[in-house]
Amino acid sequence: MYDFDTIIDRSNTDAVKVELCNTVFGTSDITPMWVADMDFPCPSPIVMTLRERIEHPIYGYTVCTPRFQQCIKQWQKHRNNWDVDCRWIECCAGVVTSLSIAIQAFSNVGDGIIIQPPVYTPFFDVVRENERTLLCNNLIKRDNQWCVNFEEFERLAAMPTTKIFILSHPHNPVGREWTIDELRQMGEICVRNNVLILSDEIHSDIMLNGTKHHPMATISDEIANNTITFMSASKTFNIAGLSTSYIIASNTELRSQYARKQHALHIINNMIGPIALQAAYANCETWLNELCTYLSDNVNFVTDYINRYIPEIKIIKPNATYLVWLDLSECNISPADLKHIIYQRAHLGINDGSTFGDGYQKYFRLNVASPLSVIEESLERLKNVFDSIRN
Repeated sequence: MYDFDTIIDRSNTDAVKVELCNTVFGTSDITPMWVADMDFPCPSPIVMTLRERIEHPIYGYTVCTPRFQQCIKQWQKHRNNWDVDCRWIECCAGVVTSLSIAIQAFSNVGDGIIIQPPVYTPFFDVVRENERTLLCNNLIKRDNQWCVNFEEFERLAAMPTTKIFILSHPHNPVGREWTIDELRQMGEICVRNNVLILSDEIHSDIMLNGTKHHPMATISDEIANNTITFMSASKTFNIAGLSTSYIIASNTELRSQYARKQHALHIINNMIGPIALQAAYANCETWLNELCTYLSDNVNFVTDYINRYIPEIKIIKPNATYLVWLDLSECNISPADLKHIIYQRAHLGINDGSTFGDGYQKYFRLNVASPLSVIEESLERLKNVFDSIRN
């Protein structure tokens, strides 16, 4: 059994989640449950591997050796039943960086790129900062589930200037692992319209309550030929600060074109990220399995607690990621007052939904990758504030 219950003080570690609280929420007297990293320690095999390497006194330039690709190949086969050829893999500096590189490699200024809000904030950034045209296919609610608006998706994909679709899979912030049928429908629309799929699957190891992940590139050979998959061990094993990820592309032309653009930008690998990934994939699967059980229990607790005690908040229980999308759209309180209630009165630091797209000012994203005792205490404060408002 691994320990996910001990509270670890992250102050004085330059953690974004802690250091920027006053800037983001207007107070540092707050429980930070916003940035998508975890408040759990890394598995010990990663720590031991890094310690051993750091003890060597030379920190020069390094390369990703064949061991890097081989451990990814084995991981994908074992976890996702995906037969990946080592030649399909490129080592990268991080998923968002890699998405930006791909946008530069496969589109031109002014070209259209589809995203599906509410969605991870950097998706907006990489499109706008590369001077491409943002095409928003907002998710819709149907049968108590967030779903793809396929009619609008088809319309946007058919536009002659649309070149790329960035998929969040599983989806951040709504926490949905897309079904095989949904993936196939999205994939086939893109193939028909010659729209390249950039599939961000960084959260794909965090499956809840028995859910299984299906990479977009496994749906069909035709879809695989039109997909670049972006993955990392960073969310899975809490090593985001090591800035290491990878792409998988079975299409040789796509992979070569991406690699040329990455090389032209002179982005080099850091020394310790690749060896941390290798240690994680080789030695930490048992830890991950227990983590997913713990996170499933946290999500179940949050869902049950809010449904019982804070009916103003609506939740569609996620089946993946450690993120819970809180819906207060039916609450008769202004967005500004909601933020004051949550940040200043309940002292709970969670993401403002407006950063995930227009129209989500009364939504919030809660990160439950914390010890259960922290979640219990935080939700009790939130309950007490809403109790006082009702009374």
